[in-house]
Amino acid sequence: MELDGRQTLIIAILVLYLGRFLNSKIGLLQKYNIPEPVTGGLLASLLFGLLYWLGETEVSFDMGNRNMLLIVFFTCIGLSSRIDVLKKGGKSLGILLVLAIGYLFIQNLAGVGIAVLTGGPAAIGVLTGSVSLSGGHGTAIAWAPTFAAEYGIDFAMEIGLACATFGLIFGGIVGGPIAHFLVARYKLSAENSGEITVGFRYKEHEIINVDGILKVLLVIAVAIGLGIQLNDLFDDWGLKLPDFVTCLFAGIILTNSLPRFIPKYQWPTGTRSLALVSDLSLGLFLSMSLMSLQLWMLVDLAGPMLLIMSVQLLLISCYTIFVVFPVMGANYEAAVICSGYSGLALGATPTAIANMSAVTKSLGAAPGAFVVVPLVGAFFIDLSNAVIINLMLAWFG
Repeated sequence: MELDGRQTLIIAILVLYLGRFLNSKIGLLQKYNIPEPVTGGLLASLLFGLLYWLGETEVSFDMGNRNMLLIVFFTCIGLSSRIDVLKKGGKSLGILLVLAIGYLFIQNLAGVGIAVLTGGPAAIGVLTGSVSLSGGHGTAIAWAPTFAAEYGIDFAMEIGLACATFGLIFGGIVGGPIAHFLVARYKLSAENSGEITVGFRYKEHEIINVDGILKVLLVIAVAIGLGIQLNDLFDDWGLKLPDFVTCLFAGIILTNSLPRFIPKYQWPTGTRSLALVSDLSLGLFLSMSLMSLQLWMLVDLAGPMLLIMSVQLLLISCYTIFVVFPVMGANYEAAVICSGYSGLALGATPTAIANMSAVTKSLGAAPGAFVVVPLVGAFFIDLSNAVIINLMLAWFG
């Protein structure tokens, strides 16, 4: 059963509604700040899995709109990032990057240890380590042919994608409970009284009118256009970056320059209209990503993957609680960063943002976290990961 873009969007909206409904009715999901699209998306993927197993019907989705939703979301993050917040986050960005690079080594060493203990080649530990987890599906796809051809790992593509998928699932579940534990353990509260530009509290939102939405859409469209031009420029210089990274940068540039030259124009930074578009694009992106998981392809690998993910889940929980949290300042913003980084280390940058969005929607704003974590996850980690993967393979390959 092949669904087109319109039908896929309809189901994604219904999945998001489902997640919101379940989160409102199940206290445990609220308590541990499980993101709504994760709740609905995982349940939907299970239902589609049952349809495949019991009804022998495979549902496929048209994901053409998903990438644009991701670009819109990161553009909103850039447009929400004022220079004063960026200055405060400069030091935090460097610290988190060092911590993240250190964890890439830990993640790979854990994978190698599991592989050796279970009688497999050491190289498979790297494949199921930072290649598939911190790297995600894209890195797993890019590196799978190398592992198959040079290290003799059969089904490297399937193993990498399965591990990345499990990581995406676990990454969306673990962040909220980690933040909840830290906030409750150290009696933390939001220190910043600013607007929540991602995951705002719906019951407290101001009136959103057509004029406000049009201004937001205009600025987003201009920022995306600038971001695409920046991407082409970097590509000419030999630096390949995802579109959403340069659109993030474009948003930061515009929101910290144009309001100075056009002070009478009501710039959308900090408005509920921008928050609405940001929240909507992230929710739909994650709903599409999770509802389209083909769980039946993971059944044969479920046992080994659950062993790997159990170890990696324990490691990232300990690392964020006992290392990242105190080093990042042991405050509320550090707890939000921990919720995001745990999702990033196991899943992907949008998962990290969804974790932080769920926490801030419940407990209060943490604007610095929404700049630091995306920059580490969307740009610096991929560059660092490529170097470390090669280094680990030279040691254990």
